[in-house]
Amino acid sequence: MAPTTYAVDPLPAGPPWRSWEEVGEEAAALQGVYAPVHSVPFGARNRIVVAPGDSRSMTLIPDKCAGYCRGVDGRNGPNLACEGCGQAVATRVDDCGQWQAVWLEPDAVGRRPSALPAGPTPGWDDLERAEHRVAPVEPDGSWSRRWEAAAGVALAHLVVATEGRPVTLPSGPVAELLGHAVGRYLPAAGPGARSLALAGPGIGAPRPRPDVLLVPRHPLTGASWRPPGDEGAVVPMDSGVWAYLAHPGETSPMPATGVLPEGVLRDDYALPPRPWYPLTPHHRAFAHTLARLPAVRLPGLRGFRDACR
Repeated sequence: MAPTTYAVDPLPAGPPWRSWEEVGEEAAALQGVYAPVHSVPFGARNRIVVAPGDSRSMTLIPDKCAGYCRGVDGRNGPNLACEGCGQAVATRVDDCGQWQAVWLEPDAVGRRPSALPAGPTPGWDDLERAEHRVAPVEPDGSWSRRWEAAAGVALAHLVVATEGRPVTLPSGPVAELLGHAVGRYLPAAGPGARSLALAGPGIGAPRPRPDVLLVPRHPLTGASWRPPGDEGAVVPMDSGVWAYLAHPGETSPMPATGVLPEGVLRDDYALPPRPWYPLTPHHRAFAHTLARLPAVRLPGLRGFRDACR
């Protein structure tokens, strides 16, 4: 989470955990899990996640701090207690390979106004701003972890939208950056192939409409963008990642005097780093998302159910 932001997970999350075999398909579906998984969460709904640096007045509970590496992973439930009363109120996660976060228990905390002025409410127009775009490559030359997660989530929705059929990608950034990731789960060509195109704020939707639109999630509500009156299949994507695909930025083709235009690189500077391997979707993000889409129970998608474990 970015500093001063928060999100709410409407689905049950965290311990206690029960095995899929113990719970059964119907009870698991009530928990928002529709495909066999190793364990089904029975924690609270509407847990609130914040950046660790935004947490205050909490202390670790030593016997709840299990982890795999040099951090804590939250496997034992809330591991942060209120400094004032000692009640367990949140779970800190910062083990290797996990997003650093603090999850607040909804029944243990209350909302209080900060007395600070609220920032501007983000809207669809913000996606066209350069600062909203998320670059696909980290400064060290590796793929962005946010891109890997976003690709995993989007691919789960794409598998459902295409019912596991082949998909053709539009030329340009989508094919160049996501082609390998899509190829890991769906065939690139074949009978009954579905067409995919980028659509959203600032670019609209192509005509005629392709089978599936790759659209952004709203940066505040998480709702998927849709053309007015459209009811066709869409694949939602992280708005910052989508913004880079739709508005990657351009350099001016006209000669410039004085300072260089924004986005123009000097020829005596080193080029930006590029990974030596193609973008690979985060498998846990793919599996977690796919298991929570009701359509995964359709007969045509049963071959993907094993990927959810």
